[in-house]
Amino acid sequence: MVVDYILYLACLTLAAELAYIEARFEVLRDHWDYYVLLSAFVYFFFAYRFDNRLVLSLALSTLAAWFGVKISRFDLISSDSLRAAAIGYGLIVSGGGLLLAHHGIKKHYLETYLHVGANVLFMALVSGAIERNANWMYLPGLVVLAVVSIRAGLHFRRFVFVVYGTIYGYIGVSGEILRRLGTDTAALSYIVVSSTIVILAIVMLARRFGREE
Repeated sequence: MVVDYILYLACLTLAAELAYIEARFEVLRDHWDYYVLLSAFVYFFFAYRFDNRLVLSLALSTLAAWFGVKISRFDLISSDSLRAAAIGYGLIVSGGGLLLAHHGIKKHYLETYLHVGANVLFMALVSGAIERNANWMYLPGLVVLAVVSIRAGLHFRRFVFVVYGTIYGYIGVSGEILRRLGTDTAALSYIVVSSTIVILAIVMLARRFGREE
């Protein structure tokens, strides 16, 4: 654990040094985001070289920051463009983790990739599903992803992915239902009843997983 945290601290120090170099000397000027991308590559190298999950998480978050910086370069930034960047990032992270695991490269890292990728994809789709004027495709995409996450979680005995699919799917579908309810009383009744059912379902599934393990 000490070695892991020393490596993590060294990577954070590298990020601070690169930020200082650019702020002091302005080597890349308008293309300073390449420092972020370089940092991500370095973190990935050290994460795989020294089998460090902390550094892997840092690499994934740094890569996400680079995606955010690149999308901010556009003159017109909309919610849809940000969601598209998030969906692209989530697909790349999830697909990259699956590809590496398929080739036998650090298979135990796969779950970390899937956790990050799934949460980013779900958040992007939920934000689109609950936004009134967003593209209608977000809700069907959310439902499909929720079903896949729940089925995969049940099949591979990973309860957290069942929870992801249930909670995110419930939020997205509820947003559409609440928009169609005419009164505040009906909306409140729906929230109370449906949330209770979802919570009970999760508790029952958790107990079932616990007994089978």
